[in-house]
Amino acid sequence: MRALDSSNLFPCPPGEVSLVFMGDEQIAKIHREFFNDPEPTDVITFEGEPEMGFAGEICVSVEHAQRYAAEHGTDFSREVTLYVVHGYLHLAGFDDIEPADRRRMRAAEKKALGLLESSDKLPLFRVDT
Repeated sequence: MRALDSSNLFPCPPGEVSLVFMGDEQIAKIHREFFNDPEPTDVITFEGEPEMGFAGEICVSVEHAQRYAAEHGTDFSREVTLYVVHGYLHLAGFDDIEPADRRRMRAAEKKALGLLESSDKLPLFRVDT
């Protein structure tokens, strides 16, 4: 997140960002409580209170990333990184509800991941069982 922040390409509100890794059951509970949808999802972002030094919170479903990576033959760590980037972009003001916004979000995700790769800042995530 520091690499994205220092790039100034995606201005995020000032303050701390809470990053929470959880399972499908936990994220489904949050999805139901705050969005009236009982299904698990990949990432949920909550805006913070920058005037209080809190930019927001990004909740990532590790189980969702594991399942998606296995089903699509993609790298688990890259999938988790995509979810973190997606959440960060929400904090930076990007949305993905309408088709035009979704296209803009996907382009920003691609740019952000490219930035992380080119600066050798792509994180490595793994799950120890």
